[in-house]
Amino acid sequence: MNKLNQNRAPIYEALQKFRQMRVVPFDVPGHKHGRGNPELTAFLGEQCVSIDVNSMKPLDNLCHPVSVIKEAEILAANAFGAAHAFLMVGGTTSSVQSMVLSTCKRGDKIILPRNVHRSVINALVLCGAIPVYVNPEVDKKLGISLGMKREQVAKAIRENPDAVAVLVNNPTYYGICSDLKAIVKMAHDAGMLCLADEAHGTHFYFGENMPVSAMAAGADMASVSMHKSGGSLTQSSLLLVGENINAGHVRQIINLTQTTSGSYLLMSSLDISRRNLALRGKEVFAKVVQMAEYARDEINAIGGYYAFGKELINKDSICDFDPTKLSVHTIDIGLAGIEVYDILRDDYDIQIEFGDIGNILAYLSIGDRPGELERLVSALAEIRRRYKRDPSGLMSQEYIDPEVVASPQEAFYADKKSVPISESVGCVCSEFVMCYPPGIPILAPGERITKEILDYIEYAKVKGCSLTGPEDPDILTLNVLA
Repeated sequence: MNKLNQNRAPIYEALQKFRQMRVVPFDVPGHKHGRGNPELTAFLGEQCVSIDVNSMKPLDNLCHPVSVIKEAEILAANAFGAAHAFLMVGGTTSSVQSMVLSTCKRGDKIILPRNVHRSVINALVLCGAIPVYVNPEVDKKLGISLGMKREQVAKAIRENPDAVAVLVNNPTYYGICSDLKAIVKMAHDAGMLCLADEAHGTHFYFGENMPVSAMAAGADMASVSMHKSGGSLTQSSLLLVGENINAGHVRQIINLTQTTSGSYLLMSSLDISRRNLALRGKEVFAKVVQMAEYARDEINAIGGYYAFGKELINKDSICDFDPTKLSVHTIDIGLAGIEVYDILRDDYDIQIEFGDIGNILAYLSIGDRPGELERLVSALAEIRRRYKRDPSGLMSQEYIDPEVVASPQEAFYADKKSVPISESVGCVCSEFVMCYPPGIPILAPGERITKEILDYIEYAKVKGCSLTGPEDPDILTLNVLA
């Protein structure tokens, strides 16, 4: 694929030209370049609100791009090695849902790991596809779910030859990668598509010595969260597609749910960030990896913590590891990950990505600096000294295999009743329960509620995890099938 001129940023350039035109706005948005909302303009800055504009001919239209947005999408596709790229302004949730809705319809089977983000199962609720779960193995020490084993995927394909697609996390939140190349080949040999949730893998396309990216592995579609490690504004994302996908159909699917008033702040941030990564990504991510490796060594030298990395690779359920992920197991110092997360924020003014019951994740990317990492390492050392206690009695497992009784769509829309959570054992759940982040459901619609799952939910509550999903915000009751 010939490289286009990645110095270009067509949306940004068009907005700069628009700003100089001094256009009189008799269209939306109603703040009229910020004049109608002075407090907002003072808060965000005149430069920012002056380009919060509506679609118009010189600026193109996200629903049907023909000029500058189309150019930006062509440049993004070229930079990421895709046949087509779509700018997404509804977050990677929107990208994932468009990816699944483009390939699955009601009654179709899709093979996927159960440790997917809520957005994947939401898409199944919307389209009525049937999940065939490949239940990942769990690392007993770390309590985290691993990737899909090749044999597990091969078995699922053999037993479900009518499935239309296989979906893979590349990587998981913790940095674990499945053997994507092998899974793509298995899917294609069986006449199925391969989809990748790359919410946490933007840097795979630009860094050196990284795990393989979805497009390089031959996947058919990938959802890439540019705002996570790529530097764009929150809620901006890309949907990448390969040669075998009808891009026109994908655009129609996107337009079913995505706004008709695309934010030019988000689109220009994608445009500028793609340019930055295309020109400087290799150099920037080399520094990120260097910082992560340094921090891993320093944290492991403290004692009690385990900052895990490439030593976990077994070439199957852990085919590769994302070297930028600073995932740290905390149980051996007697603290749940969420407890360390809270202490870091409340006592040290350090905000990490998340803490769950056994681990924390510090998300390193293009904006991090070595001095800030030193502060994190020092804080972790001090937390160990101040709070270390006997770890016995702490729960570590992050993943419990579900018993699937009904499809997500069937369960979500079925007649339901609300029952006290303590009386829900044996019932079939009709809503989601998850810790957010990471947003991987503990329970999804259509799954049977067990005592083990309820014990986990209660433990996560006690430890301070942010539980979301159910209609009852206090999670004292659950909606179950009537």
